[in-house]
Amino acid sequence: MTPQEVAALPYRPCVGIMLINAQGQIFAAQRLDSTAEAPAWQMPQGGIDPGENPGLAALRELEEEISVPPALVAPLAESRDWLAYDLPVEMVPRIWGGRYRGQKQRWFLMRYLGQDAQIDLATAEPEFSDWRWIGAQDMLEAIVPFKRAIYAQVIEEFGDWLA
Repeated sequence: MTPQEVAALPYRPCVGIMLINAQGQIFAAQRLDSTAEAPAWQMPQGGIDPGENPGLAALRELEEEISVPPALVAPLAESRDWLAYDLPVEMVPRIWGGRYRGQKQRWFLMRYLGQDAQIDLATAEPEFSDWRWIGAQDMLEAIVPFKRAIYAQVIEEFGDWLA
């Protein structure tokens, strides 16, 4: 695909979840498709189904990706705006069938109320190989470069709750 073709594509509607513990640390998970040379850590996120409420999509994604049911989180905040990022042009044909240029995300801040042992990455469709609680600066350093600006915006917006 040419850069012009990519630029004409829509953004995929998506939610992102900044899950924090009682100490204000951020949940970060390492993607299964990451490599030792390029470890890819991120916060939970996922697509919004047609007609689905973004807040309910966020709760669904937490359960699907890390086995955390709604009863184990307390919603704290929602991003003021939708935040968008573009995929690198060379990645577009390989992701989501080449239908999207990137994602527009609504972000939710939630406090985790459960025990660490209740987080389980061995889900029906696993996406992550490992997880940890980290600080905001570590999260910015761990995310892939094309998502770094979005993560910086989310960290700034939700900063009052972070360690």
